[in-house]
Amino acid sequence: MFCSVWNSGVATLSTATLATPTRGLVFPEFLILVLALRFCEAGYESIIGAEIPNFTGPILNVTAPLGREAVLGCDIDNLSAYKVAWLRVDTQTILTIHSHVITKNHRIAVTHTERRNWYLHIRDVKQTDMGWYMCQINTDPMKSQVGFLNVVVPPDILDYPTSADMVVREGLNVSLQCAATGSPIPTISWRREGGEVLTLPNGQDGPTFEGPTLNITKVNRLHMGPYLCIASNGVPPSVSKRIMLIVHFPPMIEIPNQLVGAEQAQTITLYCNSEAYPKSINYWINKNGQIISSGDKYDPILVDNAYKILMRLTIRDVNTTDYGAYKCVAKNSLGETDGTIKLYSLPSPSTTKSPTTRITKLPSAKSTTVSKPRIRQQKDSIDLNVNEIKTQEIVKEKDNIFASDRSDGRQMGKLSDSEGGLTFSSSEATCTRRNLSFHITLAIFIVTITNT
Repeated sequence: MFCSVWNSGVATLSTATLATPTRGLVFPEFLILVLALRFCEAGYESIIGAEIPNFTGPILNVTAPLGREAVLGCDIDNLSAYKVAWLRVDTQTILTIHSHVITKNHRIAVTHTERRNWYLHIRDVKQTDMGWYMCQINTDPMKSQVGFLNVVVPPDILDYPTSADMVVREGLNVSLQCAATGSPIPTISWRREGGEVLTLPNGQDGPTFEGPTLNITKVNRLHMGPYLCIASNGVPPSVSKRIMLIVHFPPMIEIPNQLVGAEQAQTITLYCNSEAYPKSINYWINKNGQIISSGDKYDPILVDNAYKILMRLTIRDVNTTDYGAYKCVAKNSLGETDGTIKLYSLPSPSTTKSPTTRITKLPSAKSTTVSKPRIRQQKDSIDLNVNEIKTQEIVKEKDNIFASDRSDGRQMGKLSDSEGGLTFSSSEATCTRRNLSFHITLAIFIVTITNT
């Protein structure tokens, strides 16, 4: 009969284990019994009068990532000749007795330091290892304590129901799905691979979206590209899946300049911007409806960028036969479109007459500038000596000056930018005549006063 210590705890677990060998015992049943008896006998033969051992602290719960090693510790004081055993609580499996490994699980090991600290090692932890573990001392009554092993599993994205690459017509609604497993349960976030913003369900734009389903309403060509479904739960590494969204739409052409001018013998380039998916067939047509091919005269070039194509047509040594309409054409399975550019003639710089400036030299007898110095000179030319000047002479001089001024005014009103860049207007001439009239009137007045 087993000792009372074994009957109180270990024997119960051992009996259940022996009844189901696949639960962990690698030794024959009789060896298990021998070890169990020795475990009990040690309590009677070696520990009479010894101090009762005690746990110095609880077993700390342990969290270990999947595939790593987990270590549970049991600290005991005054163990003396008593024995320590490790058990799996939920399966009632004896794992180790003292320094012996009982289970057939090769990932289990036991170590100790100075018979005080006992450690249960579980290598290459699996999710099935998660649960409660017990550390027992074969005292009477039995002493034990338990600790929990939590196994965290990095996220893993499931192939189903996660969406695969999708092809959809422009204007339809799209739902992208992403599902993942892991412990703790992973969170799902979405972002675009190129860093473009996402159109969120609330109508706003943002760099990321959290949730297993990304809905896009009325998808358009700007939504086309790779999307990343990212699963994370705090356990490295996070994982992601790349989902390509392809949007089909018929061709569209944009022409930056519909009218282009060129001189003869000049080299000119025409431009068209095309968008289409599936990718379109692009070519140029001349005014005669013929497809333009590459050669010495023409050089059509296509620059491809995703669903966009830049069409360039270079025309060398332009002549009169090159002027006219050119068409850029884009065609795919969903439709066809074209755009027209008109090439017109520009006059050559060699045949353009440059404007000339005619310079008219003013007569020297009548100065072109009737300025204040001229007025003073005209004034000074009249002898103000009233004893020598007759009234009749002054009046005659007045009439001559007025006649001359009227002629000068007409001529000065017609003067334009000419020699020296001088400009005279009829208003300036009128002002000058008024000044002369004033001085002559003043002279007549002085003469009249003197004669009286």
